[in-house]
Amino acid sequence: MTQYQVTVNSENVQDLFTGDGLARLLENVLNQVLSAQAQEYIGAGPYERTEERQGYRNGYRSRELKTRIGKLTLSIPRLRDGSFSPELFERMQRSEQALVLSLMEMVVNGVSTRKVNTVVEELCGTEFPKSTVSDLCKKLDPLVEAWNGRNLSGQEYPFVLVDALVIKVRRNKRVRMHSLLVATGVNETGFREILGIKLGDSETEGSWSELFKWLKDRGLKGVDLVVSDSHKGLVAAIEKHFGGASWQRCQTHLMRNIMDACPKSQWPQLHPRIRMIFDASDMTTARELLAKTVREFQDKASKAIEKLEEGFEDAMAVMALPVRYRKKLRTTNGVERLNEEIRRRERVIRIFPNEESAIRLLGAVLMEKDEEWTCGRMYMNMEEYRIMKMLKEDTSMQQRAA
Repeated sequence: MTQYQVTVNSENVQDLFTGDGLARLLENVLNQVLSAQAQEYIGAGPYERTEERQGYRNGYRSRELKTRIGKLTLSIPRLRDGSFSPELFERMQRSEQALVLSLMEMVVNGVSTRKVNTVVEELCGTEFPKSTVSDLCKKLDPLVEAWNGRNLSGQEYPFVLVDALVIKVRRNKRVRMHSLLVATGVNETGFREILGIKLGDSETEGSWSELFKWLKDRGLKGVDLVVSDSHKGLVAAIEKHFGGASWQRCQTHLMRNIMDACPKSQWPQLHPRIRMIFDASDMTTARELLAKTVREFQDKASKAIEKLEEGFEDAMAVMALPVRYRKKLRTTNGVERLNEEIRRRERVIRIFPNEESAIRLLGAVLMEKDEEWTCGRMYMNMEEYRIMKMLKEDTSMQQRAA
């Protein structure tokens, strides 16, 4: 370890008893250390002529350093070739990078920028401008953009689940409602992924179509089943972009719609009957239970029965799959839990200052969740699904040959 000889005069000692005395003493010591490092670097002191000299000084430049004991003004020696970089500032740069990463992680994990500023002030002994933390978080942009726009063509995604949640974003000096569109998928190896997010003005067919086209342009393929609620714009976009796939209407959303139309007096009787229909082992049994339920409740809860009959076929699309896949694919509950993670962060912000900040923060949250999914346990064993697909293809080939 390099050692430096530092001198302290009586004036520095006397200044210790004043308000900024310790800061002035530290400033004096650091300036002597910087000068000694420059001398060691060029191999000669000021105005010294030696054979070992490897450069020449060119004055000083000032740099402010904020510490817990106050603001220091350091005089950094300059060399003519501009090659001198003090070890002190190399360590400072590493510390600054660590601080920046910590600040960004705090924001992503739901700590408000106001609280972050308070923590930084306590740690560093100085007040940061209000925009500092937000500016630092902009360093997340290239990471989020690269993840959200990554190539998906490496494998197929048989199962895709989509959902949206409403957030508040400030635009043109007004707070407006926006829809954050989220698409997740199960790939051919059985792992879940967050395929991408987009911000739309609302859940229109145009907004969803833009999302689906973007996903397909990035390489999304092999989609066999799309799970979602029954929003008209969403359903229309699914039919347009995934014509060869089945649509599974979320059973949780359908149940909610049915019970909203049901007289409260009939809730205890109708709810378990619908649950039995959804839990049926095969479509024949499900249709028998449906017919029985319709006969029993047609007069007691006509509007609820109308919604049940209307949504039955779409809500039972998952029955075409082997039993082991049905429970996880008959609802969008997996995406709903993901939305809860988003809401937990969004409640801290409440109103995003712009669209970029919304994608930045929520994208960082989902990027972390996506990494957890892809590096964690397999979500589904896809072997039985692959066998089912092979049998269907063989049957189709035989039919064409006949």
